Amino acid sequence: MEKKDVENLEIDLMLEAIVQRYGYDFRNYSKASIERRVKQAKVKFGCKEITDLTCQLLHNPSFFQELVSNFSITVTEMFRDPHVYRSLREKVIPYLATYPFIKVWHAGCSTGEEVYSLAILLHEADLLRRTTIYATDFNETALNTARDGIYPIEQIKEYIENYKSSGGTESFAQYYHAEYDEVIMSHFLKKNMTFARHNLATDQVFGEMHLILCRNVLIYFNKKLQERVLKLFNNSLAHNSFLCLGSKETIRFSEVKDQFTEFDKELKIFRKKISPYDTQRI
Repeated sequence: MEKKDVENLEIDLMLEAIVQRYGYDFRNYSKASIERRVKQAKVKFGCKEITDLTCQLLHNPSFFQELVSNFSITVTEMFRDPHVYRSLREKVIPYLATYPFIKVWHAGCSTGEEVYSLAILLHEADLLRRTTIYATDFNETALNTARDGIYPIEQIKEYIENYKSSGGTESFAQYYHAEYDEVIMSHFLKKNMTFARHNLATDQVFGEMHLILCRNVLIYFNKKLQERVLKLFNNSLAHNSFLCLGSKETIRFSEVKDQFTEFDKELKIFRKKISPYDTQRI
């Protein structure tokens, strides 16, 4: 076998070991993405071979948690892609306002910056008090950061600019307070947030959501896992509710495509079609 073939086999064996030992399933993640992360992990943990990583993760659960964090993509920021949040603010939130109670699922929330961004939009529409936001990720380290809502202060200038570009007109200072070199998000934004570990590769439905956001996550999955996740989202959405994906993601070639309309084609916001038997407000 060529060296490349041996490495691919080692990666496959490592992913199988992770499933068997810990129940995390990365087997249907993009091959290129997993290969890149494994090579980074070899360097980070000083391992000569992939089999050295496998041996350590099998016998050392704490090492496994570090390795899982290495597999997680945590590139995010507040009001990332401000034009998306402007569309949510101007086009989606007025529909959400017609419901007495609102349920939102932010899947793959990473370290939480975008969860707080949405909470700010809902607060400014006077909807946060009747909204429950479920923020999930498989990376417990990232989730802990999201729960704390503590971020480096040097990023706040960029966040303020993003907020303004999203249509925000309030004083952004009301949403955080600064301590030394960090900013801490205001407690009232967290009041209706529930953070939980959820693995899109293996876990099940969140029922009757009015909005699901999963931006720039599906690009790291292969076609089979993308299909699973899109079916999961379809089954988790109430009729006439919204799905917001990343700029390079689509449902166009999915089996669930006929269940949705393109609400904002450019910004990848989709709306689940209303059932003729559904009595929710349009």
